[in-house]
Amino acid sequence: MQSALNQFQENITRVRSLGSLYKRIRNQTTSILDLSDILRAELVLGVSALDQYIHEITRIGMIEAYKNNRNQTDAFKKFDCSLENIIQSHQDPSTITWLDNEIRKKHGWLAFEQPDKIADAIRLISDVKLWEEVSVLINKNPQDTKDKLKEIVIRRNKIAHEADIDHSHPNTLWPIDEKYVDESINFIEQIVNAIHNVIK
Repeated sequence: MQSALNQFQENITRVRSLGSLYKRIRNQTTSILDLSDILRAELVLGVSALDQYIHEITRIGMIEAYKNNRNQTDAFKKFDCSLENIIQSHQDPSTITWLDNEIRKKHGWLAFEQPDKIADAIRLISDVKLWEEVSVLINKNPQDTKDKLKEIVIRRNKIAHEADIDHSHPNTLWPIDEKYVDESINFIEQIVNAIHNVIK
């Protein structure tokens, strides 16, 4: 499980490096140069780091549960596997490569960014009431925690899927600033650390 957190920390360091790059360039140039796309990239990568962490922690946790090193939740027990992989597991019971492949195949196209989707993933490895317990650790109301994360993900989606264009004003981008991005990245980091603590 620690490897997933370590990878997240490496990813978030890369994200923060973009923020540092933005500040360095901003301080050496005039305001005529629009650097806002660096902030947009930082936000997109921040949400991506969260998504990747949830994918990894779920995959690792499911493998641990399969090996009986972790509680097997109801959601885990209902996880669908292909007959091909079930046959492979019977042919070579000493390997779990088939399960790793199955999880990656099933989850590969899913995004674990929205609060409900994150909770669904965590149910595969833990019975915790995720947002209630996470919210206690970050001193927020559960609904406020989920709403804040939803808002960050919606903004990320505008950037990633709509080029951050404000369609009510064609050829105009939605405004973005350093403070908003820094707060969003800090919040994502808080969420991941809290999730990691409640699912240990």
